[in-house]
Amino acid sequence: MKEETLARALHRYERSPHLVFWETTKACSLACRHCRASAQLGPLPGQLTTDEGRILIDQIAAMDGPSPIVVFTGGDCFARDDLSELIAYARSRGLRLGIAPSVTERLTREVLEELFALGVRSISISLDGSGPESHDSLRGIPGHFDQTIAALDMMRDIGYRVQVNTTVMKRNARELADILSLLRKSGVAIWEVFFLVGVGRGRDVQEVTPRDAEDICHFLVDATSYGMTVRTVEAPFFRRVQSERAERANEDHRAYSGAGELYDSLREGLDRETVSEHRATHSATLATGDGRGVIFVGYDGEVHASGFLPIPLGNVRTESLGDIYSHNALLTSIRAGSLEGACGRCDYRRLCGGSRARAFANSGRVLGDDPCCIRTQTSLTLLQV
Repeated sequence: MKEETLARALHRYERSPHLVFWETTKACSLACRHCRASAQLGPLPGQLTTDEGRILIDQIAAMDGPSPIVVFTGGDCFARDDLSELIAYARSRGLRLGIAPSVTERLTREVLEELFALGVRSISISLDGSGPESHDSLRGIPGHFDQTIAALDMMRDIGYRVQVNTTVMKRNARELADILSLLRKSGVAIWEVFFLVGVGRGRDVQEVTPRDAEDICHFLVDATSYGMTVRTVEAPFFRRVQSERAERANEDHRAYSGAGELYDSLREGLDRETVSEHRATHSATLATGDGRGVIFVGYDGEVHASGFLPIPLGNVRTESLGDIYSHNALLTSIRAGSLEGACGRCDYRRLCGGSRARAFANSGRVLGDDPCCIRTQTSLTLLQV
């Protein structure tokens, strides 16, 4: 990303976020082993009412700067009976919208066509394995893999712009090339890869190592040559890998990156694919991160830097979202790049900035090092020598 483009993006994020995630409810009929929200069958007491949801939408529409994209998520946003009403109201306020439902019995063609008629065009659902064995075991529902593939076909048939979210962890990291192949066959061209953070039920699931995270990032850069737009969540170091690869485009990255066995394995799977004639947009270079271009509103109105960072910053019932985002001291420190340790010394701290959620989950320090980045591990090794 060019310096002037990065500077403009960061300046914009001082005033307003690019993305507002609204956890409309905790209710969800799935039992995913890595669930950030620890979702449950029914809604929790204190969930924002329809009228309070309208007030939140008004707050978002009133935020300074370009209008954010609002993503209705959960739990399962389809578990809210007033979802269509809230979406219609958000559209009347001129907001750009996305929905992120769970694949359950609530996700029907009738509901999808209704929301499409209201003007929703972007939708994302999760796929965490290349086949039923891995995906179903993570989602906790037999037959869920087949339901997910059918849902992808239905959404594309209606006309949605479909994004697939994959949470990467130790148990499925070696399936990423096969998942990519499956997405291409399903006509999906936007892939958002979440790097697991140990919160919620995810505390009991093993994250990838820094070495493997680096290998995965190099694989994901390669994947953009196969017609896939790749984005990452809680892995902003992907942008650093992209930048390094672009700066040394005439070199074989394996010679300087120390690419490991996982990369070789994923690359072998990728080599079986047909290279696309059209390179995808590197939308990951938006330089967003926890509290920097991204803000999360919980089911009860509590505001967080992201859904993976459980530090309350205020509540939209008593403060406007715009004021919280612009003036909260923790958020201003994050956006200023006032980081500690190796992240604070890194040349890529403005482009990357590390996962603040993972730093907090690992050490209790929001501004500390992201332990999944190989650069922080290298720094620790040098300090110990």
